[in-house]
Amino acid sequence: MIVSEGDTAIALRSGDVPVLGTPRLVALCEEAACAAVDAQLSEGETTVGNSVQFNHLSPTPVGGGVSAEATLERIEGRRLTFTVSARDPAGLVGAGRVSRVVVDRDRFLAKVRPGSTSAGTQPPDR
Repeated sequence: MIVSEGDTAIALRSGDVPVLGTPRLVALCEEAACAAVDAQLSEGETTVGNSVQFNHLSPTPVGGGVSAEATLERIEGRRLTFTVSARDPAGLVGAGRVSRVVVDRDRFLAKVRPGSTSAGTQPPDR
């Protein structure tokens, strides 16, 4: 991805510097984890985030390119554990572990409570 103003710590409210924000970098690594197993999932299955352990090691400026990769390290029942890393042209930007759980999409969505933020409403502004 190319870092835009919307990807910065300022825009994400996770800091006050105009560089790639940690939440966006973690999301990029989760995207890589999803892509790593997407073709192996059965019809109606998806994965949902369960746990993230991540170290953001160096800044990437607006306009800079960054890429992420994920390697499936362990399968424990429905839980998948990935090693993830992200790089920009200067080198390693971040690394860690992401755990995701395989779920039936419809059954998972049936558990969403009406009126919760995950049901499509926006969280209150701070």
